[in-house]
Amino acid sequence: QVQLVESGGGLVQAGDSLRLSCVASGRTVGRYAMGWFRQAPGKEEREFVAATRWSVGGASYADSVKGRFTLSRDDAKNTVYLQMNSLKAEDTAVYHCGATLAYYAYADSARYTYWGQGTQVTVSS
Repeated sequence: QVQLVESGGGLVQAGDSLRLSCVASGRTVGRYAMGWFRQAPGKEEREFVAATRWSVGGASYADSVKGRFTLSRDDAKNTVYLQMNSLKAEDTAVYHCGATLAYYAYADSARYTYWGQGTQVTVSS
């Protein structure tokens, strides 16, 4: 069992920055890949944003956020961060943190077992 809690969302203007946090708890957190997804208003599917594996490190990003978003982690705190710079109106969404054992399918939300409650990010233009 893995519990995930996101925080850090808010209302910002285009061009601003935000840092989202996802705190993971559970005995086997280190086995999972951690991903950030977002669900925009009026859309049913969650869009892949970024992901990393606890045991390997590194990160993969969606093309839409490359160069603007950076995923990092603090192993001591079991926390994954998503630094979001140069925010655009189209980044507006509820951002969810997820955990999956299927690290090879890190961009597929259907392969994620655990999810946090989400945090709202609103970017005004």
